[in-house]
Amino acid sequence: QVKLVESGGGLVQAGGSLRLHCAASVDIFGVGTMGWYRQAPGKQRELVATITPAGATNYAEFVKGRFTIDRDNAKSTVYLQMNTLKPEDTAVYSCWRSGNIWGQGTQVTVSA
Repeated sequence: QVKLVESGGGLVQAGGSLRLHCAASVDIFGVGTMGWYRQAPGKQRELVATITPAGATNYAEFVKGRFTIDRDNAKSTVYLQMNTLKPEDTAVYSCWRSGNIWGQGTQVTVSA
């Protein structure tokens, strides 16, 4: 069974940076689009970014220019580099793979 495990969340001040990691239990990166979603308290889950097996990326407007998604197929890992973080970026960030596969989520908290 495929399993996605996130890490790298935490508490950071506004303007700071974090790098999230998502590791797959099996080597699936060659066939699956990967991505990150987030859900803030009281809000719906929303797409943050996706990356195809070929490396094509897509970003939500609210993170363009601040966040970067990339993947290392040899390590079966996808990353989300988050710069210039804002308090409104506070949420649980979840890794996703096409086929409705989800990680357990990692908390990101940005203090003002």
